[in-house]
Parts: sequence; structure tokens; C-alpha cells
Amino acid sequence: MIRINLLGVQRQKARKAPAFDIGQRLTVACSLILVVAALGIGWWYWSLNEASTRVDADIATAQQEAARLRSLLTEVQQFEARRGQLQQRVQLIEQLRSGQSVPVQLLDHVSRSLPDMLWLTSLVQDGPAVTIEGRSTTLVALSDFVGNLGSNVVLQKPIEIVNSQVEVAPATASARSGQQPIETIRFTVRAQLAGVTPKATAVPGGRGRGAPAAP
Repeated sequence: MIRINLLGVQRQKARKAPAFDIGQRLTVACSLILVVAALGIGWWYWSLNEASTRVDADIATAQQEAARLRSLLTEVQQFEARRGQLQQRVQLIEQLRSGQSVPVQLLDHVSRSLPDMLWLTSLVQDGPAVTIEGRSTTLVALSDFVGNLGSNVVLQKPIEIVNSQVEVAPATASARSGQQPIETIRFTVRAQLAGVTPKATAVPGGRGRGAPAAP
């Protein structure tokens, strides 16, 4: 008689059943998808945060640069305003210089030609002729004065020294006490104005006149 144990076969089949059923597999797959999605969202948020930080830093740098450029623009505007004022002054000075008459130019040139230790006592203009008288303590100062007079186109060269005499100051208390008297050089210089036509009748200027005659 043959006996077949069916219960043992069923038990073996039950033992060989899969460890995860379909529902569990779906659960694991969904969990993995959620984890991946969470990681992706986290990385996306971190990248956005880094980009926002960089943008904020760029904005701050741009604002600092804009403030620096505004200050530079203000300085440039002030410089342009100053330059405009200086140009107007230069134009005004040039206009005044171009409108100066010969006596004004002559006085300006003579005053600029004076060296140290020399002073004038008379300046007379008679047509194109100019006579200058003065005093000097040294011959070097007189020579420098004549050289300076010839350095401008207002007067024609040569400049003549028509007279130079050494004068001794009157006796004073210091001279009586044994000190050397002061010696000065009295000189007369003549020159001709450039570009001035002689008058038909000229009024001669005598010595000692302190103001120039009318041209």
C-alpha cells in the first residue's frame, strides 16, 4: 500500500514562497522615490541659496562701485566748473592785455625789470623816447636793470646808459661816529618804444619829473 503525504508538499511550497510580496515592493519603491526626491529638492534649495548669496554679494559690490563712481562724477563736475571759471579768467586777462595802451605796457615792463638794491626817481615818455632816472647801490644792479629792460618787445635795443654818477649821502650822525658814508649811483637810461611813431612836435621831459608824459 502506497501512502502520499500531501501535507509535506504543501508545507514545502509554503516555505518556497517569495520573501516580499507586490505590496511590499511597491512600498519600498515609493520610499526610494521619496528619498531621491527629497535629496533632489535639498540640493536644488542649496544651489538656490548659494546663487542668492552670490547675487547679494554682487549687488553689494555694484552699489559700492556706483557710490564710488558718483563721488568721482561729482569731482569731475567740480573740476569742469573750475576749469570753466579759469578759462573765463584767462580770456578776460587776455582781453585786458590786448586792450592795454603803450604806457600801461611800459610801466608793467619797467616794474617787472627792477632788481634788488635799485629804485627809480623819474620815468618820462616823449613820443617813442623813454627816459628813466634812478638810484642804485651797485653797478651790478644797474647792469641787470638794463638787461631786463631789453628782454621785452616793448622797448627796442640797445638800451643806453647816458649818465651814471656816484653820489655820497650827506653826513649823518652815523657818518660822524666813524662809519663809512653811503654811496649811491645816480643813473639815466634812455630807450625807444617799439612800434611808436615820433610826433611832429614833442614836448621834452626834464629831469625830476615823476610821472610819464601823455603819449
